[in-house]
Amino acid sequence: MRLTFKFVAEGPVVLPLNYNQHIQALIYRYLDESLAEFLHNEGYRYEKRRFKLFTFSRVLGRFRLVEEGLMVKPPFRIVVSSPLDDILRSLAENMVREGEFAIAENRVFLEAVNVHFTPPIGEEISIRMLSPVTVYSTLMGMDGGKKTYYYTPLEDEFGELIKRNLIKKYSAMYGKGPASEAFSIEPLRVRKTDEKIIKYKGFIIKGWMGRFRLKGSPELLRLAYESGIGSKNSQGFGCFEILPKQSETSSERSNS
Repeated sequence: MRLTFKFVAEGPVVLPLNYNQHIQALIYRYLDESLAEFLHNEGYRYEKRRFKLFTFSRVLGRFRLVEEGLMVKPPFRIVVSSPLDDILRSLAENMVREGEFAIAENRVFLEAVNVHFTPPIGEEISIRMLSPVTVYSTLMGMDGGKKTYYYTPLEDEFGELIKRNLIKKYSAMYGKGPASEAFSIEPLRVRKTDEKIIKYKGFIIKGWMGRFRLKGSPELLRLAYESGIGSKNSQGFGCFEILPKQSETSSERSNS
């Protein structure tokens, strides 16, 4: 399931270019306290990994670059998605009750919350990223220090790491592996301009927008839709929407 929050304001909203942590902070602030503490400090564990099992989109709306960052013209929307109804229910109830918020020192008002139930998902879907998908490896450099390498959609490791991550999320949530581990991802329309470099709490994260095709086990694809694909979902990465069939055909024609 997922929610779309629609915000309005008395004037333009100015956000820093790297605003992920402001949206993440908003989400944690309006979860029930015990739930927020559990997700932040514990999460759902699989071996050494801990998963928050929620993701969110970029700010969706009309905006332009200004000296301070991004000037967003209200209204604007933010999508929050999770396979855990408790997270979304808590967030929606508390935000509706509050009504008025500060996002990066901007005063905004909640105009509407729309609930979207997960649609039927088969063995293949085409998607458009609502926030960048990122996967990476930590490598040892020549100087003996650790370095983070972010993969591109053209590298085999990109799809393999997304698959492994998704299987771990499933195991963390259900306490067992999926009936089938079938999963693959391929780019439908990904351009160089779809690469996004985001600074989050002092760290550089590279990810990719664009359109992709996912194939595999319906239970894994459903979890991918609800929890996000790739890494750092709760920091605002890996959220996507499912494209209608006609959009998929258009994407294929544009690549031909």
